[in-house]
Amino acid sequence: MIETVTTGYEGIFGLAVVVAGFLVTILFLATVLGPKYASKTKQLPFECGSISVGSAKDQRFHVRFYLVAMLFILFDIEIIFMYPWAVNLVELGWAGYWAMMSFITVLGLGLVYVWRKGILDWK
Repeated sequence: MIETVTTGYEGIFGLAVVVAGFLVTILFLATVLGPKYASKTKQLPFECGSISVGSAKDQRFHVRFYLVAMLFILFDIEIIFMYPWAVNLVELGWAGYWAMMSFITVLGLGLVYVWRKGILDWK
């Protein structure tokens, strides 16, 4: 009888194989079932239902666009930090719980601050 040594990465490898298979399948179906005839209208860039005017290099964006983008990245990364905490909550105990509550409080205060400053309001 042959004994196999498992390293614990079989699930990750299996998931990678499934994802790769899904990717190849979707790309194949898009190629086979996708549109075949290119036209001038189909080749135009499409942005939120409005017709593109001019080049993106010539357009100037308001600073609010960049502020909202940076805030999105900031709060998105902070939410990602909460996942390992939620997974290990039992092991962290009450100290970990109260540390995360203080972290969430600081995030909430930051959100209230940018909200009251009007950064999230589109005029």
